[in-house]
Amino acid sequence: MMYLKVHHIPGAGEVVAACDSELLGVTLMHGDVEVCVTGGFYGTERATEEEVGRALTDAMNANIIGRRVVALAIALGLVREEDCVMIGGIPHAQVFGI
Repeated sequence: MMYLKVHHIPGAGEVVAACDSELLGVTLMHGDVEVCVTGGFYGTERATEEEVGRALTDAMNANIIGRRVVALAIALGLVREEDCVMIGGIPHAQVFGI
């Protein structure tokens, strides 16, 4: 399972945030930078892979973290593996529509 939240930003569209379920509430370190995987950003409602895939496919902007959700985005052709960064050993990617 994954967590999914769609942020509606007035005048700027939507940002889809998704993470692997086991990462919710975890703080990851990347050098001096802390990345907190919170329900406030990534959501508190569980979503299936199909639901996350639909949301990502329709998204202009996305912020995703976790092995499963990033693998899904790669499989959908939304990101390339080489464009992902590792944060505390966990893959992270951002998608921006321009």
